Amino acid sequence: MAEIYDLHCHSTASDGALSPTELIKRAHEQGVTSLALTDHDTTAGLAEARATAAASGIKLISGIELSTSWHDKCFHIVGLGIDPDYGPLAQATQNLQTVRLERAEKIAQKLEKKRIPGAFEAVKRAAGDSMITRTHFADFLLSQHHVSTQQEAFDRYLARGKPAYVSTPWAELEQAINWITESGGIAVLAHPLRYKLTANWMKRLLTAFKEAGGQGIEVVTSRISADEIKLVAGYAARFELAGSAGSDFHNPENQWVELGRLALLPPHIKPVWELLEVQG
Repeated sequence: MAEIYDLHCHSTASDGALSPTELIKRAHEQGVTSLALTDHDTTAGLAEARATAAASGIKLISGIELSTSWHDKCFHIVGLGIDPDYGPLAQATQNLQTVRLERAEKIAQKLEKKRIPGAFEAVKRAAGDSMITRTHFADFLLSQHHVSTQQEAFDRYLARGKPAYVSTPWAELEQAINWITESGGIAVLAHPLRYKLTANWMKRLLTAFKEAGGQGIEVVTSRISADEIKLVAGYAARFELAGSAGSDFHNPENQWVELGRLALLPPHIKPVWELLEVQG
């Protein structure tokens, strides 16, 4: 049986629609053999996911997706093969919970100024004990009929430069990579084309990422074209980074993004799972 890797997905521990148990079961149904649960700034879903993965025959890779700052812009770094009990990383996730809560209050205040009340109470109720993310606000705006899609919520209210955007003091890129690598994990730059960097800025980012100890880059993601895969593979080769593949799955209602439904990694790129095997 062919190995199917999906090294980027989310559960209800952050902004996913499925519980860790439901996520693992769906991954199994989709034929995934190795899955990394990479919730935003938290490892809270890993224990539940691990118990279900053992019963399903799926290899679960402990992961996280950390929000980081570099040159006043936010970048997401996926940590694969981390030790969730590593002290500095565990403390960082606690601190990030506070940062996200404070951001949520500020977003809600900005929405209130736009005559959209009740956002904070709604997203806090929806998130429960999980991390509050902008997706929770997008869902709220959708449920209140202020927008017709999640994407419209970002485009009109939540994205940088929009009325409810809040600049957030995330951890510095180098610090976040250190938390990952010192916990025994591998740092991977998530969805590199989503940041819409020029070629020159991408090279500067990848230089800083590599110098800080980053080892991988997501070459294959959902909804990526063959030309885009070729472009990112070029960066991987130039900076000697291993290639990762991850759907960034959040919600089964999104028919364009499915667990394990990914293009093949280009054969000349070293797969990041080979590093995980050496590590583990």
